[in-house]
Order: sequence, then C-alpha cells, then structure tokens
Amino acid sequence: MAKSKFAEQSRVALKGSARKPFEAAGQVGAVERSAESVAEAGITVTVIVKPKSPVPPATGVGQVRMSREEFAEKHGADPASVAVVKAFAEEFGLTMDASPSPGRCTVHLHGTVSDMERAFGVALRRVESGSGAFRVREGAVNIPQELDGHVIAVLGLDNRPQARPHFRIAKPNAVTGSFTPVQVGALYGFPQGVTASGQTIGIVELGGGFVESDIETYFSGLGLSAPAVTAVTVDGGTNSPGDPSGADGEVMLDIEVSAAVAPGAKVAVYFAPNTDQGFVDAVSTAVHDTVNKPSVVSISWGGPESTWTAQGLAALNAACQAAAAVGVTITVAAGDDGSTDGVSGSANHVDFPASSPNVLACGGTKLMGSGTRITNEVVWNELSDDEGATGGGVSNSFALPSWQANSNVPAPTTKGGGRGVPDVAGDADPSTGYEVLVDGEQQVIGGTSAVAPLWAGLIALANAQNGSDAGFVNPALYASGGAGAFRDITQGNNGGFSAGPGWDACTGLGSPVGSAIISLLKTV
Repeated sequence: MAKSKFAEQSRVALKGSARKPFEAAGQVGAVERSAESVAEAGITVTVIVKPKSPVPPATGVGQVRMSREEFAEKHGADPASVAVVKAFAEEFGLTMDASPSPGRCTVHLHGTVSDMERAFGVALRRVESGSGAFRVREGAVNIPQELDGHVIAVLGLDNRPQARPHFRIAKPNAVTGSFTPVQVGALYGFPQGVTASGQTIGIVELGGGFVESDIETYFSGLGLSAPAVTAVTVDGGTNSPGDPSGADGEVMLDIEVSAAVAPGAKVAVYFAPNTDQGFVDAVSTAVHDTVNKPSVVSISWGGPESTWTAQGLAALNAACQAAAAVGVTITVAAGDDGSTDGVSGSANHVDFPASSPNVLACGGTKLMGSGTRITNEVVWNELSDDEGATGGGVSNSFALPSWQANSNVPAPTTKGGGRGVPDVAGDADPSTGYEVLVDGEQQVIGGTSAVAPLWAGLIALANAQNGSDAGFVNPALYASGGAGAFRDITQGNNGGFSAGPGWDACTGLGSPVGSAIISLLKTV
C-alpha cells in the first residue's frame, strides 16, 4: 500500500486564516449541534493558489491594461500549485474541479465535513442563532508543509454570514423629497438623451432576487426600455425573490438605479451565498466573465474590516486588483452606520470591500433639489432618528495609496493602515431616497447601496460616450484637474469625522458633476 505523503508532513498555520469564535462575530445564543449529524455532509471549499506571476499594482493613469485572455496567460493559477493541491486532495479523499477557470487562481474541492477536517486540520461545528444555522470553525487552517507557499487562502470551511446589504428603506413619515434615479441623474448633471449601449453593468448580490415583470413595469413608468438582465449563479447562489423588506430591496435598487441612469446598458447580476467564499467567488467570476464582459461592477454589500479574516481581505482585494488590471471599474458602498460602521463601542471602523485601494468607495449625502438645480446637499447623518449615516474613515488594513497622498487623510490607528474612505459620494439619505419597485411594491430606499450603482451607471455612460473603458478611475479623479468634476460637500458629519473643503472622510471628493466626470475620464 502506498505510503501517505501529506498526512505525515508537519503542519503549518495558513497565514491570515485564523477565525474568531462565532459569538465574537456579533451572534448571540449560538447552540452547538452534534458533529456526528453533519460529519458526512458534503461541502465545497475554495482554495486560492499562487498565480503564475504577481498582478501589477493598480496605478490608473497610464496603466497598461490586459485583455482577460492576456491576464489569464500571465496571472492565472500556477500549474505547479494546482498540481500540488490536486495530489493533496486525492490523498484525503477530496475531489477537485478539472481546472481553474481562465484568469482565476481558484480551485474548488469537494468532500465530506469529516474529510475536510482531516485535510485542513480544523474542527467544524454546527451552530444555530437568530440569524440561522451555520458551520463554523475557530483558529487557523492548518495545511501540510508542502502546501505552504502554494496555497494563499482556504475559504468555505466556515460559512457564517460575512456581509450585510447597505440599503435603508425610508420610514413613510420621514420622506421629505424622494426622486426617481433619472431625476437624481439630472440633478447631478448626467448627460441627457444619450445611452450606455454596448456596456454591461455587473452587480454582486449575496441574497435576494428580482422579478422580471417588476423591471418591465418600473422602466415603462420611467418612459425607458427595460434593460436585459441576466442572472449568473455563483457557488449555488440563485435569483431568489420573495422578501420585499429584505435583500430583494437591495437587488432591485441596484438594478433600477444603475440601468435607469445608463439607459441601453445590459445588466449581469452575480448571485452568491453570503459567505466570504461566496463574496470572493462572485467578484472574481464577474471580473473574469468572458461571456457578459462587464466594464463596471457595483457592490452594495460589505462588513467592518474587523469582521474579516486576513486571508479573506487579501483574497477579495486581489480580485479587485485583477479588475483594475483588465480595465474593469468596481464601485462599492461605504456603509450605512456612520464612522463606527455599526461596531459596538466608540471606535471608528471602515467597511470592506469599500476600503480596498482597488475600488471606488461611495459615501452618502442628503440631497435636496428640483429639476436640474440642487438647493442643498450635506453629509447623510440620521443616526439620531435611527435612519443611518454614511460610512467613512481610515482603513486599518490597507496603506495610504499614492493617489490619496495629498488629500489630508487622517492618520490611521494601526501601522499598516491609512487608506481613506470614501472616494466619492451621492444621494443616500432614505428621507431623500430613490423611488423603486420591489416585488410589486412601491418603496423609497436610500443608503450607500444606492450610490454604488449610481456611480456604476455614470461610469457605464462615460465608457460608452468616450469609446473606451475607464478602468481604475481613482488616480484620475484625485488629480488636481478633477476638482471641477465634483460638488464639494462641506457641511455635516458621520459621527467621528466632519465634512470640509476638499476630500473628507464623510463624502470623499464630493458628489458628481456628471458631464465633467465623463470628460475627465477621457484622459484615463
């Protein structure tokens, strides 16, 4: 009988894989169930392996872009790493997908819970709380010595919820002046009478779904043709509408806002489970999608940096860095709970993936106006009425990018931090929110969830009008010539930070002057 190869090797803790106890993730009342009842259950784990060569950092202006095919050739999974993982999987009774998808460093392994425990040196248990039932682990993933350096991350052993949607349904008596997305676009100077034909807007969703008849009805009411919307399944996630007060509100807000301000654009919605595995796989799938080929991807989900493992942060950030390399813009909601990002205590936290230096982080304002005239715009902060406030602050995980060096970002509280959040802003206060249709119900919804698709729609318009994809836009927006492309928001605060002239940790550079943004991006 062949001698075990990996089973006899010493084990090393996979860097950044340590998980906090389930209760520390904000869950209460967790009850452990018998491990025997789940030991033979089948699960799928995502293993991220080393690329053929490191992905170049996102520089924006003057950055040499690659096609998705070129990226796959240069930065796809290292074949040697894939071979090592395959041999490891076979020894422990796991099966591996034939090969990673082009451009991705993702290997999927399938097996029973008990085999996964043996393979990765972890103990998995089932817990139940008010949020549902989950499979969890604590501490680090422990891999055989030979895998060290080949394996970057192991995701999916633990499937606790990772993110939350950043939308807020307005209280009926709190609406002071709502808008259609088209009206918001007009106030922000988006060009009228033009289309984003030829563009596809990608949207990442970790729950909920859409009803096609609602999309037809909604856009008919706006006097626009309904967009072609495609649902893409990732890790078993599906288009599952059914709760107008839940994640369906997020999905419909994202589709209706982005497509209404970018008429003619197609929409691809990537549905994945709400786990770190699902989140990473959804973004990676969208970035490397050679069928739908989105030029911009909108993300309205996230969670405090402190709730992520280091490997999860790194894996999702790497997917965003790949987007910059192939010329895909990613817009991300900055959060709806003010400067603390909903973390108990008074300390300031920023939301991830908004804090990734490879995305355009979108904060929120309270907008008032009529027609094409803005009468007032301040930082969104309704915390006193329990109606949220824009996220924003300074990352504890990502360093200050060079393009933010002259923005007077406050000092971080950790040595490795410094990236300021957000970069830009737009209407997010639910009291001046967006009129949308969700599961047949008319609703007014706000939150920074609305700002990410608003900016995604603007980027899609810019791409269509300029005849080229803008890609990673941050350096161009922060350049001195970009000042006239923003409406500077100087009043208000999000709890720990106050607005002021220039960039601030509430609304970034400000809200858009649409046509000027499009002109600015011609030079990217």
